[in-house]
Amino acid sequence: MPTTFRYHHVHLRSPDPRKTAEFYRDMFGAKIIETPQPSGLPRIDLSINGMAVFIARSDPQTPVGTIDAHNGLDHFGLKVDDLDQAVEELKAKGAEFSTEPRKLPNGVKIAMIRGPQDVRIEIVEWRSREA
Repeated sequence: MPTTFRYHHVHLRSPDPRKTAEFYRDMFGAKIIETPQPSGLPRIDLSINGMAVFIARSDPQTPVGTIDAHNGLDHFGLKVDDLDQAVEELKAKGAEFSTEPRKLPNGVKIAMIRGPQDVRIEIVEWRSREA
């Protein structure tokens, strides 16, 4: 049976994640959730009526062309039950992976593919919690 891809999250980068989060809180009633990351760096997560939005700090000193060098949409995530199967299917379809499958310290498994206009799409096997 083919993999089913489900919405998981949208990830934004901002020079001021708190201010960005407050905008979404004020405009759309988002609930602000502070989340420690596997790297130890903080991230602000939002729940907009159940829609997950992650906001990480961008660094203006990061060289252009590297993963964290921009503001705005960083990527969107699609959740799967079996990352290995999803990766196999996507590779068979010719997907270009910018990040090969890996397991994060918190047990979450991820991979990243490139979409049109270099939009990054994260494929995530997230068994530790629902988000």
